[in-house]
This record gives sequence, C-alpha cells and structure tokens, in this order.
Amino acid sequence: MNQLLRIAYLFLPLLAGLIVHGLCIKYSWLAFSARPLDHEKRLRGVRLFGANKTWRGILAVAAGSAGFLCLQTEVLHGIPGARSLELFDYASVNGVLLGFTLGAASMLAELPNSLLKRQLGVAPGSAVRGRWAVLFYVLDQVDMLLGAWLVLAFVMPVTLQGIALSVCFLFVVHQLFSVFGYLFGMRATPR
Repeated sequence: MNQLLRIAYLFLPLLAGLIVHGLCIKYSWLAFSARPLDHEKRLRGVRLFGANKTWRGILAVAAGSAGFLCLQTEVLHGIPGARSLELFDYASVNGVLLGFTLGAASMLAELPNSLLKRQLGVAPGSAVRGRWAVLFYVLDQVDMLLGAWLVLAFVMPVTLQGIALSVCFLFVVHQLFSVFGYLFGMRATPR
C-alpha cells in the first residue's frame, strides 16, 4: 500500500495538469491555443488526430503539472511526511522544468492512439466498438503513462512494479476524473 501511495504522489502533478486542462475547457481559458495539433492535415483522407487534440491540451496539462511539481519541490519537500512519499529526491530537480516536460510528454503520448483510432474510423471522443473495444478502452485510460515514464526515467529508476502500480492507479483515477469532468462540464462525454 505504501508503494501505491508513493506512485500516487509521483503522478499528482499530472493529475493537477489534467484538472487545469478541464478548467481551461470549461471556462475557455487559453482559447488562443485551442487549435488542433494536426492543423487539419489528413492521412488517407482522414484527419490525423481530430479536433480534440489541441495545443491548449498540451499547454494546460504541462503548465498545471509544472505548477504542482514546483509545489512538491519547493514546499512539500520540506515536510517530512510528504518527503517520505518521494520516489526520487525532489530537491535535486527543477520542478517547473520537470513538471512541464512531464505534462507535455504525457499528452503527446496520446497521439499514436488517436492516430490509430482515426484511421480505424473512430470519431474523436467516441469509443471503439467490436472485438478491439476492451483493448482501446484500457489504452485510452493509460496511454499518457508512456510519455510520463519516459520523462521520469531521467530522474528515477523505472521498475515493472512502478509501471504496474501506475497503470492501476491511473486507470481508476481516470475513470473518476472522466465522470466528474463530465458532471462539471469539463468533458463532452463521461468516458
């Protein structure tokens, strides 16, 4: 259980970034950056990523992650209880830089999944149907972890246990965020 708490603490900046992104959607913050990443480019006549993958998503998640990781490195690191949850020495990193990179990489890691779904004819925000539904449902919940772990590998050892716990943690939290985001007008769908 202690290791799961430490994984949760490790990924709190990313969750904060996702909340910032939801607030940006709800209140039209950073509207200037709500432009599609794919610039409406097409592959085989189909949009690359779709309208839901925007520069605002990357910017908002990166900024929110940076802000929270800065809080962890500058404030919470000084509290022994919080410091005991650290999986690496938070005092040894630039919280803003690491947090921004963590958030941006996590959002960029979602793009291959979006590209594949667009090529399979799945509309942005829609679920995959049929025999691949379960695989894509799980992938939708955890695809951002690939980007996160690639960044975290620069400051800590990546273990199979850590990856497995982060998949479990993010899978559950993503479900909750999706439902609450939908209820509070931050998401178009509850999934």
